[in-house]
Amino acid sequence: MYVGGILSHIVIGIVLGHSDAATAYHVSVYKEMSAYILILPGLGLKIISDLMMYYRFERIPHWFKLKLAMTAFLAVNAFVFLAPMMPELAALAKMSMEEGSSISQAFLDKAHTEELVGQANIIPLLLELVLGSFKPKLFSERL
Repeated sequence: MYVGGILSHIVIGIVLGHSDAATAYHVSVYKEMSAYILILPGLGLKIISDLMMYYRFERIPHWFKLKLAMTAFLAVNAFVFLAPMMPELAALAKMSMEEGSSISQAFLDKAHTEELVGQANIIPLLLELVLGSFKPKLFSERL
């Protein structure tokens, strides 16, 4: 749910973008609904499963500590920055659409910020997925 929702945000942004105000509005509404239906609940499930896994270890391995750090970064980024931006983007796009003008600069600025914050998720997300999948021995565990 979580990763698929993020990928759908990326794909719809690339494929449809915001060529005009109506398209920008519909893409923004889709992204907002996708965040509420897929991304945030999927992240919540991921956090719950990580916590359940945490209590199964007698000694917490280093890969899991890094995985938890990446999960914390992704959760803060999603709940504090990205989720509050979604309704703002939709509202700005709707205002542009209702005015019948081109896309407002306020929308473009907010969309650019959303892209930058979203891009900041790429490396932690990939690292978190790799650590959880391969469970490598790190640092002093290698000895």
